[in-house]
Amino acid sequence: MNREIRTDDIYCAMPRKAHLEMPRHAVHEQRNRDRGREVLTMLRIWLSRLVILAGTVALSVFGAFEMYSVLSTNQITSLQYLFWVLFCVNFSWISFAFVQATVGFLLHLLPWLTKPAEQEADFVTAVLVPVYNEDPARISSNLTVMRDELLKKAPGKYSFFILSDTNRADNWIAEEEAFHSLINHDRQGCPVYYRRRYQNNERKAGNIAQWVTGYGGDYEAMVVLDADSLMSAECLLRLTSRLAAAPGIGLIQTLPKIINGESLYSRIQQFANHCYGPIYAKGLAFWHGTNSNFWGHNAIIRTRAFAESCGLPVLPGEAPFGGHVLSHDFMEAAALQRAGWQVRFDTDLEHSFEETPPSLIDVIIRDRRWCQGNLQHKTFLLAQGFTLPTRIHLFSGIMSYLSAVFWFLLIVVGLSIALQAYFVKPEYFANPSLFPTWPVFDFQKALELFIISMFIVLAPKLYGWFAAMVSIRRCLSFGGPVLLTLSTLAEVIFSALYAPILMLSQFLVVLDILRRRDSGWKAQSRDDGAQSLRVVIRAHWGHTLFGCALAAAAMYLSMELFYWSLPITLGLMLSIPLSWLSGGARRGKIFKVLGILHAPEEMRACEIVTASRRQYSLIKVSDNKNALIRLMTSNRLYNWHLAQIDPDLDGRRLSRDRVYAAWLIEHFESLGHLSRELSEAETLAILQNHQLLNGMRKYLDVQEMALHENE
Repeated sequence: MNREIRTDDIYCAMPRKAHLEMPRHAVHEQRNRDRGREVLTMLRIWLSRLVILAGTVALSVFGAFEMYSVLSTNQITSLQYLFWVLFCVNFSWISFAFVQATVGFLLHLLPWLTKPAEQEADFVTAVLVPVYNEDPARISSNLTVMRDELLKKAPGKYSFFILSDTNRADNWIAEEEAFHSLINHDRQGCPVYYRRRYQNNERKAGNIAQWVTGYGGDYEAMVVLDADSLMSAECLLRLTSRLAAAPGIGLIQTLPKIINGESLYSRIQQFANHCYGPIYAKGLAFWHGTNSNFWGHNAIIRTRAFAESCGLPVLPGEAPFGGHVLSHDFMEAAALQRAGWQVRFDTDLEHSFEETPPSLIDVIIRDRRWCQGNLQHKTFLLAQGFTLPTRIHLFSGIMSYLSAVFWFLLIVVGLSIALQAYFVKPEYFANPSLFPTWPVFDFQKALELFIISMFIVLAPKLYGWFAAMVSIRRCLSFGGPVLLTLSTLAEVIFSALYAPILMLSQFLVVLDILRRRDSGWKAQSRDDGAQSLRVVIRAHWGHTLFGCALAAAAMYLSMELFYWSLPITLGLMLSIPLSWLSGGARRGKIFKVLGILHAPEEMRACEIVTASRRQYSLIKVSDNKNALIRLMTSNRLYNWHLAQIDPDLDGRRLSRDRVYAAWLIEHFESLGHLSRELSEAETLAILQNHQLLNGMRKYLDVQEMALHENE
């Protein structure tokens, strides 16, 4: 039986091509002249940087002097001197964060009277959604509500592109099944396109670059989202109008708010993001000025500026330090600035959302990839042509992981000093002198410095709490003053418990990368993060053992030292139950019921978040996960999938997987038996090859015949 194919079932899911050149740049290049920067603006920016620098230096010098006074009033030993150096590095790092948060807090209480200029854009903006083995149902729900809002408020002004790098057969067909009904070519409305790459060259950066070179010529601007991103039409329109009003701007980054946190860990991150995030973000934007950073998503970019500037170099050597640039977003912002374009961080734009990893284990997995990317930036730190703020961004990214190494070494050296004092008999007359050299440790100053250090660490959280308390509307959005205070305390306690686990994990990750082990490319977890106890024990037995050893050593030396070290050892000793508790919607539900760690979007969600959740609840997911069975039980999906296969890229070169898959198709009459026999690689060989897909048509004919007989 030959099935007649309807022409409306088959159409290409992408528009006509509009090529744009994207040359690859070198590590060292000349910097171009800045575009459109005003003298008064630059003066304000440099004054703001002077404020941040002066505050950081003053506080760092104070901490260094106080710690020097604490260690000894006489001669400092070698171990004490090493401890002092490590303390100075760590104290300077937290001082930098504290000063930024303090400035952000003041700006939050006394906001600027002016806002960036806006004007109506006369161009079409592309909205890019890179996908890599994600949940297509959630992406589909977000895209549907964003498209529907834009159809009402800005028809003909935006086009969506789903850019898939998915490399698993089941996920690929699930994407086509979910996105098929969204695909359209309505340029007068809001077209939605879909493309899957055959080769994942350069990962997300290569995915975006391939779109730019293939289709970017038709679009003045592009909004880059993540698979879990959600933005309202109002936010998209304001982003586009701000880019249109500033010809010298190459990129505008928004401040995404975290939503849909159900597990304990995601709720902690969600609350901190909503409560403290705006304070810290305003401090960042204050000194960033027009030399800000890019986080890889929820931002608008001038397409031609990106194409001309952001073809990143391939670094010499092998991974983890060589090869393609892993944390490409930082370097794309840096490349734009080197080409003279401005990069801005607009913290006032509302309704820009994202999601967060649901559990501690998922965060550690993500940190492995981020850490490798950030450490890879060492190649660019002193490269020619980059601005000073760019170098600070890169150094901050590197320090965000190296700081774990410095904290770990500080703990080890501190314990070594205590062990030395306990086991080694002091030599009071080691040097020729009439007077003995007494080892002195000023406990009073140590306590004072500890209190100051804790205040510096906790200050951004206090700022966020206070800023919410004095604003009735914000306070009520967190559940009122009591729930806001309880939520802040809960976040502080849990963060303090999780911090040493993350510190040790990041320390081990840095060591792993220094041993030149590549992280690979794993999909981001989007489920509720629930982990079995066996998985958690396997992931954290080392943390527990190390914490118990530290606590036992401290207790052996003195109970005072044991109590002083509890902020570090307690979290490590409890790492297994803490990690198990961190994931899973059911485990986090008790906090939701109690009203603790609530975010404003839970108390009163904005329209697009509510619409997305409603849309997601309406989506029915197929019970059968097998790619071939899902494809071959839908004639319409089969023909549409076949139409998307590029004949020039369908694997004409013979391979073992293709040959064996062809043999199996020829000899198996049952689709169920065939699907069970095929490997992942063989299934992919079928799905991306015209000849093999045509061979699969016999299963469609069998199904139609059975259906006809039943009728």
